[in-house]
Amino acid sequence: MNAYLERVLAETKQKNINEPEFLQAVKEVLTTLEPVIDTHKEYEGIALLERMVEPERIITFRVPWVNDEGKVIVNRGYRIQFSSLIGPYKGGLRFHPSVNQSIMKFLGFEQIFKNALTGLPIGGAKGGSDFDPKGKSDNEIMRFCQSFMTELYRHIGQDVDVPAGDIGVGAREIGYLFGQYKRIRNAYEGGVLTGKEVCYGGSLARTEATGYGLMFFMREMLKAHNNSLQGKTVTISGSGNVAIYACEKAVAMGAKVVAMSDSNGCIYDENGIDLDLIKQIKEVERGRIKEYLRVHSSAKYIEKTGDDSPVWTIKTDIALPCATQNELTLNSAKILVENGVIAVGEGANMPCTQEATDYLLEKGVLVAPAKAANAGGVATSAIEMSQNSMRFYYTFEEVEAKLEQIMINIFNSCKIASDKYGCPANYVAGANIAAFQKLAKAMRSQGIV
Repeated sequence: MNAYLERVLAETKQKNINEPEFLQAVKEVLTTLEPVIDTHKEYEGIALLERMVEPERIITFRVPWVNDEGKVIVNRGYRIQFSSLIGPYKGGLRFHPSVNQSIMKFLGFEQIFKNALTGLPIGGAKGGSDFDPKGKSDNEIMRFCQSFMTELYRHIGQDVDVPAGDIGVGAREIGYLFGQYKRIRNAYEGGVLTGKEVCYGGSLARTEATGYGLMFFMREMLKAHNNSLQGKTVTISGSGNVAIYACEKAVAMGAKVVAMSDSNGCIYDENGIDLDLIKQIKEVERGRIKEYLRVHSSAKYIEKTGDDSPVWTIKTDIALPCATQNELTLNSAKILVENGVIAVGEGANMPCTQEATDYLLEKGVLVAPAKAANAGGVATSAIEMSQNSMRFYYTFEEVEAKLEQIMINIFNSCKIASDKYGCPANYVAGANIAAFQKLAKAMRSQGIV
C-alpha cells in the first residue's frame, strides 16, 4: 500500500484503538484510494487524509428522563459533526442499545461520502443514544425525546446541522423531537429535522426513499451487466423501513421477494412475501416477524441461533442486507455464493463485514455498496429541506422522479470512477473514489481548517 495511506491508517488505529466499527469504515475507504493518492502527492503535505478521518466535533451528553413508574433513567446522547465541507452537517439519529461512540463515528464517516455522492450540498454527521424504544410507551418515548432535544437543540439548526431518523427513530420520534425544538426556539424552522410527517413539513416519498433508492441503484447495476430484476428471487434482512420499501419496489420491478427477517429469525415464503401483512405486523402492531405464520401457515420460520442470520442460508439471486452493520459475515457470504447469488445490495450502513465484501468481489458477485446504494434516504431528506426553504410541496411522483435520477447519477459516478482507476465492476472502490475526489477538491479549496 501507498506509504502515506499506511501511515494514516496506523495513526488512526492508534488514536481510536477501542473503536472497531470506526476503524473498519476508515480502512474500507482508504484501502481503495491508492490509485488516487498515487497521482496526488500533494495531499500528504496538507494532511488531507488526516483531517478527513478526524471529526470536526464530537458532542456527548446525558439524557435523563422519567419512565411510567416514576423512575429516573439516564441514557447517553451523541452527535458526531464529522464534516461540513460541502454543506450543513446532515445525518440520522439512532436510538438503540448498541449505540456507542465507535458506531456513531463510523456512521458519521460513511455519511460524508454518501452525501457527497448525492451531488447535493450536505455535509456528514450522525447521532443518537443507547436508549431502546422497544417496549416503551408513547409517553416514555415522548419524555425521552424531549430530554434529548433539550440538549441537542443548541448544536443544530437548518443551516448548521440537520438530523433525521435512523434505527429506532421514525416519524413518531421525529415529531416529538421537532415539537420540543420548536418550543425551545420559539420559531418554526421547518428544515432543522427531516423525516417529518407531511402534515407539518415532511416530504412525500421520504418514507419509501431509502428502499426505493436501493432498488433504483440495483436496477442500474444489473443493467450495466446486461441483466435485470425481472424474474429474480430476492432475500432481504430486516423488516423495518428500508427492508419494507426495498421489498415493495423490488416486486414492482418484477422480482419475487421470498424472505425477510428481524433480530429473532426469518420467514421464508416461496410464494412471495405478503408485504401488506409485514407492514401490519411491523409498522402498526410493532410485533415480531414470526407472527407472519398466523396468516400464512405454509411459510417457514427459521429462528436465529448464532451470530449469522438464517436469511442468508436461503437460495436467492439477489441478497439485500437492510438491517444493521456487519450482519453479513464471511460465512454467510460463502453460503450465498455457493447458492448462486449474483448481486448483493447494501440497504443498511456497512452491513457486510470487510471479509465478506472482499470474498463476494473475489467471486465475481456484484456489490452495491451502502454509501451509494442507500443514499436515497438522505437525498430525499435534502429534497425535503429544499421544500421547507421554499414553503412548497412536491408531489409524490415529482420526488420519486428526482430520487430516481439521483440514484442513476450515483451509479454512473461509481462506474466512471471504477473504470477510470482500473477496478471495473468494483463499485465499492468506485463509490469511495468518486466521493473522495469531490471532498478532496472542497477541502483544498477551503484552506487548512
